[in-house]
Amino acid sequence: MTATILVVDDDVSVTASLTLLLKQSGFRAVTAADPAAAIEALRREAIDLVVQDMNFSRSTTGEEGLALLREIRRAQPTLPVILITAWGSIGLAVEGMKAGASDFVTKPWDNERLVETLKTALSLFGRSRADEADRETLDRDFELSEILGRNAALVRVLNHVARVSRTDATVLITGESGTGKELLANSIHANSRRAEGPLVKVNMGAIAPSLFESEMFGHVRGAFTDARRDRVGYFEEADGGTIFLDEIAEVDRASQTKLLRVLQDQTFQRVGESQQRRSSFRVVAATNRNLSELVARGAFREDLYYRLNLITLEMPPLRARKDDIPLIAAHHLRQIKERYGLGEINVAPDGWRWLAAQPWPGNVRELKSCVERAALMSGSSLLGRAELEAESGAGDFPTTERLDRDVLPLDQVEKVMIGRAMSQCTGNVTRAAELLGLSRAALYRRLAKHGIEAP
Repeated sequence: MTATILVVDDDVSVTASLTLLLKQSGFRAVTAADPAAAIEALRREAIDLVVQDMNFSRSTTGEEGLALLREIRRAQPTLPVILITAWGSIGLAVEGMKAGASDFVTKPWDNERLVETLKTALSLFGRSRADEADRETLDRDFELSEILGRNAALVRVLNHVARVSRTDATVLITGESGTGKELLANSIHANSRRAEGPLVKVNMGAIAPSLFESEMFGHVRGAFTDARRDRVGYFEEADGGTIFLDEIAEVDRASQTKLLRVLQDQTFQRVGESQQRRSSFRVVAATNRNLSELVARGAFREDLYYRLNLITLEMPPLRARKDDIPLIAAHHLRQIKERYGLGEINVAPDGWRWLAAQPWPGNVRELKSCVERAALMSGSSLLGRAELEAESGAGDFPTTERLDRDVLPLDQVEKVMIGRAMSQCTGNVTRAAELLGLSRAALYRRLAKHGIEAP
């Protein structure tokens, strides 16, 4: 069925241009020159999506556009709305996103990207939504083998993965350290139409601000002292595929501005070069921090936040999906057996009870590490509580009796985990960073944040 799109703009050249583009792309276009005409069109027509300007008549404040958006949301709360604004007025688009807009594009727009944005919005926010599938159905229809578990909260996340993967929507993955955010990014890419293209993974916390442009956009020979040859940046490497921006919250404010621009129009310049380059990539970002809190503190740009969180997927912590612990532990034991050529290894009943009772602030990563150390260090083919507890460092963590695990403060968990890692690695920052899955730079920042002295 052909989707009907309402285009609201007082510029006749804009509505004519968009009408032609929509027709060529298989859509039916309805136009309106002002908010009153737009509301009348919504009453008269079955509209599937609205594309609206933020300014009408001679106004440049965006108030008319915001008022129209609010009226549309009141009349049809589920109708997706795409805002059009000038680059210098992105603040207006952010206000629109807060008011319920689905996405925004900037003028002058790229036709191909605009059409893809419309298709994505129709797919994600349109009227028809499929019922959630169970894990068996998801595994039959999608490649999700890296993510273990049947817990209801996890299956809900995987249903969202199934829904968003086939689009080019930007996805923000949140969740505590060790929950499997990178595996979720892998699955999004593997199930996308870009699966044959590259998946470029970038640890944003490991990039020094002074090297941001060179690393992300590339450079030409002679651009600076150490630029002995041309270098392709990460965004260019990701052309035709997906770029995974891990630890996105660690990007400094100056670099956030540069990042916003390339995410908006997918164009950039290599350092030392005047040529404008274009790369077609899908963005998946991840963080274990609360970006909205960082925005409130002024540490993270609000416009970048709204550009990244079109779709947010939150990986549940392991303590919220304890029914998955036996499945994950058993799977990892099989991998350990094959990797190290060990004999049969099982977990005793008291071992299973002990595993289920732990808070696992390091989540799946910590569970796997505990099981692996116990299997290798105990020399036993049957891992009971004693063997598992001996390799867990469990004394560093509050027990079930002393603490309600479901309200364990994240900052406290992070501090304890870092202290434990530094202790296990006898102060070796490089080894501790590897154990925690962080870069050295990111670990040093966290050491300073928690007042932990590094040797």
